[in-house]
Amino acid sequence: MTKTSVRLKRQARHRRVRNKVAGSELRPRLNVFRSLHHIYAQIIDDGKGETLVSASTLEGEVKGQIEEMTKTRKAEVVGSCLARKALQKGIRRVVFDRGGYKYHGRVKALADAARKEGLEL
Repeated sequence: MTKTSVRLKRQARHRRVRNKVAGSELRPRLNVFRSLHHIYAQIIDDGKGETLVSASTLEGEVKGQIEEMTKTRKAEVVGSCLARKALQKGIRRVVFDRGGYKYHGRVKALADAARKEGLEL
């Protein structure tokens, strides 16, 4: 499979997911983006169009913890960090937007870690 066809399939899955998933003030959207080396997660209020909380492997507090870890373990750390930040802001319930990625590996690890910290997906 070529890189282009993989990217196009992900984009088609993402469009399908986004047609069904939307964040609101009561239940914002937890969005996930993963690149080759990093993973990013943010909680978004789609009504206002603003990011409420974000975390990634490039952040200072996460970056110090994740050296010499696997990408899946890094995703768990990002999920835990995001959940702690969200709970501090009073966000308990979110809608999970996997961004067109299959619910497997790093995406699943991030979601499970967020749940474990107390975030309701």
